[in-house]
Amino acid sequence: MALDTRTDRRPSLAATLWGSSVGKKTVMAVSGLIMLLYLVVHMLGNLKIFFGAAEFNHYAHWLRVVGEPFMHEEWTLWLVRVVLLAAVVAHATSAYQLSRRDIRARPGKYVHRKPRASYATRTMRWGGIILGLFLVWHLLDLTTGTVHAGFRPGHPYQNVVDTFSTWYGNVIYLVAMVALGLHVRHGFWSAAQSLGVGSRSRDRLLKTTANALALVLTVGFVSVPVAVMTGVVS
Repeated sequence: MALDTRTDRRPSLAATLWGSSVGKKTVMAVSGLIMLLYLVVHMLGNLKIFFGAAEFNHYAHWLRVVGEPFMHEEWTLWLVRVVLLAAVVAHATSAYQLSRRDIRARPGKYVHRKPRASYATRTMRWGGIILGLFLVWHLLDLTTGTVHAGFRPGHPYQNVVDTFSTWYGNVIYLVAMVALGLHVRHGFWSAAQSLGVGSRSRDRLLKTTANALALVLTVGFVSVPVAVMTGVVS
């Protein structure tokens, strides 16, 4: 008589967490905070354009050699890119799957209309799509130069000025930055709730912090195209 040597294999802890709504929300929160940290650093770097071409171009060059001689040229830059790509994919996948799960969980149309959500909440999904499309355009414009007719490798200052000297470059960027501000405003507070940081006593502080971050990031990023349009940066 043959013995059944099969054993019931339990899913791993990671698989269990990923399969739950709580786990997906946690992934969204952590990946969102990683991207938020990058955005703050990226904004500060962008503001170096106000110190002139030499300063901005030097900063862009430093990004490629940071970590030398321990890290080879561009290794640190590519490491950051890989981490950011993983965060973007994890964030988008979690958001999509949670959205689909929420739709499937609805038995039908609500009998009573739910209270209207805030503008930021109602535009989170579309805002995410706008930011995703903008990210692709931004990389093709100022990193690879694919959609930038006058792109000059090794001249980031001039490339930025060229981009914001066109009406469509400004429109795309400004729309994306407004979407970013709304996304950060709602996303930061939601991340705090998902990670268990939120509470009745902290909600006001968290919402104030979310509003402040959204405002600072939006103004900081928008200041560059506005400066080019007004001739402050040329």
